[in-house]
Amino acid sequence: MDGEFKLVIGRAVREMAQFYSSEESFAIKKGRHLPNRGAVIEVLKDLRRVMFPGYFGTENITDTAPEYFVGNTLTEVYVVLKKQIETALLYENEEHKTEEEISDQAMKICKKFFSLLPGIQQMLLKDAQAGFDGDPAAKSKEEIIFSYPGLFAIFVYRIAHELYLMDVPFIPRIMTEYAHSRTGIDINSGATIGEYFFIDHGTGVVIGETTCIGNHVKLYQGVTLGALSTRSGQQLAGVKRHPTIQDNVTIYSGATILGGETVIGEECVIAGSAFITSSVPPRTKVTVKSPELTFKGPVDSNVWE
Repeated sequence: MDGEFKLVIGRAVREMAQFYSSEESFAIKKGRHLPNRGAVIEVLKDLRRVMFPGYFGTENITDTAPEYFVGNTLTEVYVVLKKQIETALLYENEEHKTEEEISDQAMKICKKFFSLLPGIQQMLLKDAQAGFDGDPAAKSKEEIIFSYPGLFAIFVYRIAHELYLMDVPFIPRIMTEYAHSRTGIDINSGATIGEYFFIDHGTGVVIGETTCIGNHVKLYQGVTLGALSTRSGQQLAGVKRHPTIQDNVTIYSGATILGGETVIGEECVIAGSAFITSSVPPRTKVTVKSPELTFKGPVDSNVWE
C-alpha cells in the first residue's frame, strides 16, 4: 500500500469513526444485542417442516409417530425462539425490567404462540386449498405447498402476524423481509388477512401494515394495497392508512388500491392496472379503459435488423 493510499484510508477512517459517534442509528444500546437473523430464519424453516411434514425435511410421519416428530421439533424451536424473543425484548427494554422479568415475559409469549400453531396450520391448509382451487395450472395441492411462492409468503406472514400482535420487536419484520427477499411478495406482519387466501404468481405484491383482507380473496402479481401518502412519516404510526378488502374479492395484476378509508366491497372484481383511492360498492366490476393502439405499416423489415 503506497503512502498516498494510506492517507486516503486514514481520512476515510477518521470521517467514518466520527460519523459513528454522532449517528444515533449506529449507537447499539450498551450491553444489549439485536436478534440473530439467521436463528430467526431457522425457526421459520423448522416451523415450516412442522406445518407441512415431509415436504421440507427427511421426516416421514407415516413411518414414525407424528407426536414424536412434532414434539421434538417444537421443543427445539422453543429453545431458539425464546432466546431471540428475550434478546429483542431486552434491547427494547425501556421500562427497565430485570432479566428475570424479561425471561418470564418471553415465556408467556412462547406459551401463547405455541398454543396458536394448530390453528395456524388449519389456516395454511385452507390457503393451500385456495391455491389449488384458484389455479387451473396446479396439478395438485402438493405442488402448491412445495413450489408456490405465494403460499410461502403467506406461511411466513401467518407466523409473523401472531408475534406482531404480541408486540414482539424486530422478529416479525425479520421474518416477513426474509419472505420478501425470497419471493418478491411484501406482506407486513401487521396486516389482517382472513382464511382461504391466495396470491397467484406473486412477484411485486405489497400489502401494507393496516390492510384488512377478508375471506376468499385472490390477488395477482403486482397488486399494491398501500397508503395514500406517507409524507407525514411517524405521525401516521398506528393510523389506519391501508385499504380494507372484503370477502370474495379478486384483484388482477398491477392494480393499486390506496387509503385507509378505501373499502372494496364483497364479491368485487378489480381489473389489472386499476388505480383506486375511493371505496367500491359490493359486487362491482372495476375495469380500465384500454388505451388506443395505433398501427402503422407496412413496416420496413430493416428496422428489426
